[in-house]
Amino acid sequence: MSSGTIDIEEFENADDDEFEDRNDTERIVRFLDDNDDRAWKAATIADQLELDTDAVSAILSRLKERDLVRHKRPYWAITDNEDRLQAAYRLHQHHQTADEQYGEEDLEELKTDEMEEVR
Repeated sequence: MSSGTIDIEEFENADDDEFEDRNDTERIVRFLDDNDDRAWKAATIADQLELDTDAVSAILSRLKERDLVRHKRPYWAITDNEDRLQAAYRLHQHHQTADEQYGEEDLEELKTDEMEEVR
């Protein structure tokens, strides 16, 4: 598999603007899910997706906390818990639908003087 490619069936079934808004986390999850027969080093995932290795490592760590990926140093793989993965996909789709219907929230606009700074 070379970077910058997708399966032709995925391409054919996609809406015209489906791929332009994918964020890095979604791209990593989809990559691992599409390649679920292998485990990958973070640097290799970064190379395949043309992302920064440190950013990929940080995202993978957050995904591990959510039980969406498995990790055995130095390799990463998608979770083998299909129910958990499907639930994450459904939640993501709900967020996308809400953003499309109501617009994305700008957290700076929602900030009030009474809110504590989160670190």
